Amino acid sequence: MAENPDWSRMGWRSWSDLAEVRARLAAGADPDTDSRGRRPLHHAAEWGSAEVVAELARLVDDVDAEQDGRTALWVAVQAGKPDNARVLAAAGADPWRPMMAGWSPGRLSLAGTVPGIFPLPSGIEPLSPAEEAMVAEARRLVGALGTFQTEGMSFTCVRDVAAPEAVRRLSATVVEHDDPERMAREFWFDSLSEDALLTVGVTDVPGGCVVSQPWAYGASTPVVARLLSAGTVTYAMYANPKSGDQGSIYRDGVVEGWDLHPGGGWSAAEDSAAEILRRYLYQYKAVAHCCAYAGLRPVDARAFTGPPDRWVRLPVRDYYARNA
Repeated sequence: MAENPDWSRMGWRSWSDLAEVRARLAAGADPDTDSRGRRPLHHAAEWGSAEVVAELARLVDDVDAEQDGRTALWVAVQAGKPDNARVLAAAGADPWRPMMAGWSPGRLSLAGTVPGIFPLPSGIEPLSPAEEAMVAEARRLVGALGTFQTEGMSFTCVRDVAAPEAVRRLSATVVEHDDPERMAREFWFDSLSEDALLTVGVTDVPGGCVVSQPWAYGASTPVVARLLSAGTVTYAMYANPKSGDQGSIYRDGVVEGWDLHPGGGWSAAEDSAAEILRRYLYQYKAVAHCCAYAGLRPVDARAFTGPPDRWVRLPVRDYYARNA
């Protein structure tokens, strides 16, 4: 039970422990804010149980108070917690309050797996045909890719560029090998050798192609992503075993986003309406997020899990150079 009148050392599981939360409150913890100025109700909406959310919702000064531009109800919807969302709405939270790029928690929920959380009132527009199409494609794409191990791999998704053109842009040469599977296994065991880092797979998919490397970061370096982006857009990602997924966006040779976290889910105030929807649809689905942003529509995961259409070898160069 809690001994201190604050919210310190509350693990994410603790936000589902009603007895713990009540003990903290009884010891003097502020239901509206913690020691860092964060809102306990937002934590509970994301990680906690409906019982804890209800307990805090009846005590806060404003159930629709915002944190980082989001109400607790928005957090519950985006976190995929429909029971928490219903409790907050019952406590007076407004599902149709416009928030990020005009989205409201209620309208965002229409794109979720439980779209009927809140009755749609008159005067509120349902999802547009374009938004409905994004939702349908997200469900298809996530299902088509399935689940596979991404740790340690890298790739660049390239819009409207076929594999032969990608090979040309990279000045790569096709690898002729008697046993490509054995070659790939050997590179797994020596992943940072020059040969391993310079060998990538290239695979055509509907909407463009994917340049991939299962064992290291070679397919997502700045020079690879930039060269491939001429006249189009690329989304590159390295699933760094030490620090998590690292993404970058290049458009026609210019970097548009760096140190991104595809599949991270949480929107920023400056995001466009389309990007907010995309982040919501592809939470925890980093590969699918990259594909969707680049406009790729793979029918399975082969472009990432292999074997690729062709193995190619990149020329020796500094792949982190600014002007290479």
